[in-house]
Amino acid sequence: MPTLIPPVNALDHIAGVPNATIELVEYGDFQCPYCREAFFVVKQLQERFANRLRFVFRNFPLSESHEYAMDAALAVEAAANQDRFWEMHDAIYNRQPELNEALLLRLAADLELDLRKFADEMESPKLLSRVEADFESGVRSGVNGTPTFYLNGKRYNGDYRVLSSFLED
Repeated sequence: MPTLIPPVNALDHIAGVPNATIELVEYGDFQCPYCREAFFVVKQLQERFANRLRFVFRNFPLSESHEYAMDAALAVEAAANQDRFWEMHDAIYNRQPELNEALLLRLAADLELDLRKFADEMESPKLLSRVEADFESGVRSGVNGTPTFYLNGKRYNGDYRVLSSFLED
């Protein structure tokens, strides 16, 4: 069974309690319709297992299939530089059917980000390297599509829609 490479670390985007007994990592693409479905499943898991779950998101934009996947990944990273990663993450998935460059700018404005800084960072080689590092870690971890989940460091090959019953075991 494939393992997560590298393990969760300080560079990751982490939501939840630090001492969680359940660590769920997702490699996701912001334009993937299955990732959007998984987004709502993860939200339910976060509610249900709030005191036991730590959720980590890593970018895995499938740019060949999804025109705005890379732009969206860069947008969440630009928002992260203004401490708004999770807000942008959620906003993009909530409005995924409308995803385009203009929407990303509207979401940045809605989140009251510094728009000049946001636009500059969307073009930043540093942020592109960050997204590419996530992608490469996914490849090393055996990711070949999205969404792909790792549960406590091991790849979860089941249906993400029934993750909650799996976590109760």
